[in-house]
Amino acid sequence: MRSSRFLILGLDGGTFDLLDPLIEAGELPFLGRLRKEGVSAPLTSVFPPKTIPAWYSFATGLDPGALGIFGFTEPDGGPGKSRLVQTYRPAEAIWDQLSRQGRTVGVLNFPMRGSSAVNGFFVPGMFGENPTTYPAELGSTLERMIGEPYLPELPPYRAPQRAPWMELAERSVEQRARAGVGLIERYRPEFMFALFRETDRVEHQHWAELARPVAEWPEDLRAFWRKVDAACAEIHRAFHGSGGNGVTLVISDHGHGAAMTDFFTNRWLHDQGYLQFRNGGDSLRRRVVSRVLVSLDRIPGARAVLSAVAGRLGEGQRADRIAHYMTGDGSFEAMAEKIDWKRTLAYSYPVPEAIYVNPYNPSITAEKRAEVVRRIRSELEAYPEARIEVFEPKEIYTGVSGHQAPVLFLRINGMGTESRMDFTYPKPMLHRRPGYFYGSGVHRMDGILLAGGPGVRGHGPRDGYSLLDVAPTVLEAMGSAIPSAMRGRSFADDLGLASA
Repeated sequence: MRSSRFLILGLDGGTFDLLDPLIEAGELPFLGRLRKEGVSAPLTSVFPPKTIPAWYSFATGLDPGALGIFGFTEPDGGPGKSRLVQTYRPAEAIWDQLSRQGRTVGVLNFPMRGSSAVNGFFVPGMFGENPTTYPAELGSTLERMIGEPYLPELPPYRAPQRAPWMELAERSVEQRARAGVGLIERYRPEFMFALFRETDRVEHQHWAELARPVAEWPEDLRAFWRKVDAACAEIHRAFHGSGGNGVTLVISDHGHGAAMTDFFTNRWLHDQGYLQFRNGGDSLRRRVVSRVLVSLDRIPGARAVLSAVAGRLGEGQRADRIAHYMTGDGSFEAMAEKIDWKRTLAYSYPVPEAIYVNPYNPSITAEKRAEVVRRIRSELEAYPEARIEVFEPKEIYTGVSGHQAPVLFLRINGMGTESRMDFTYPKPMLHRRPGYFYGSGVHRMDGILLAGGPGVRGHGPRDGYSLLDVAPTVLEAMGSAIPSAMRGRSFADDLGLASA
């Protein structure tokens, strides 16, 4: 039985590794009921499983290769220059197609630089304050509707401000719910997508605590997830009460897990001779200080002090000057000025899971390029200190758009190791992530899929669902043609939604 109405709730970074224990503990009554009465399954992300390529792939049904979008940023200008990804255009999203067909749609908090014209409303999120909405006047209307300014993305986490940061995360979730309910009542959309980004931010920062049994969680983390569940329930009730029953999907762009170690790709490329500095290029002070800090972090008493100092060093210009004096700026952008671009063969920037052949080296012919790629892949796969899987774009995408695509992608230790582009640490492999590093969580491939509503089958679906399958599923279930360019396949039949 097809459905004329579809609600999709996005939990950024959502994973059953967290949801299942919370549901069993009775903390998530709405999501627990949806899982019990409807359908649930893992939802495999795209690679890299990052917020921007993943949500853009969900929206368009195209993989990152087809979109030419592999991370938050993209090359822009000369060496070490990049910019935030601007849009998924010229591709078309689910809501664009449904809008053209006269269906009323709504999009809330989707990560874009600006809004998209649709037959309904579009409120972008993530990239800054005062987002440009569609219709343009909706921004002021929305603030009157919720009674306060629309909250932007959560600020960077600092340990000394845990309590107000967690309170802001809860407040943000509550506000998204109020905004969603108000927009539903105003527009009565037939299709709606609403995203909660706060879940990913909390998981990144507090995974070490979230990995414990729920009974051992601090109350602020339990309270946060109760707010998320309640917010989902509010939007669900408003949507299904505004124009008749429909289908609710709860999905995530990727999963989450522990960040155990770090791999500094550019450090490895430098050690192997693929990346060359002028006049040495690296800072002796940074190498010495980073080694000392890592050693001190292994001492339990010193670990807490280092974490507190790291939190303080993130605050204010004076702290920035102190941190810069201690270690210098080890970011790729800063070090790019010291790289010898005439001799460098390869580097990792601006996508940390990727390696690029240097387009600024005049000596690299097509034959040399192929040889460099072959050698790097062979040496990384044989790297003795980690299990590194190396992929060429053609092995994970059906095609690659754009001329600035990476030549190789890396997945390290099953994604338990985070790829890094900076030069903060003097060796390629940091085997034990220090407590003063940002966060304790990192993305995984398996996200979540929950489905419920009249006609949705309550028995288990087939395995092997992909994030790319969601767009064709929604279109088929709503009686809209599936574009031939979409990479996924519909599972509407598995949900009992494919027949006319």
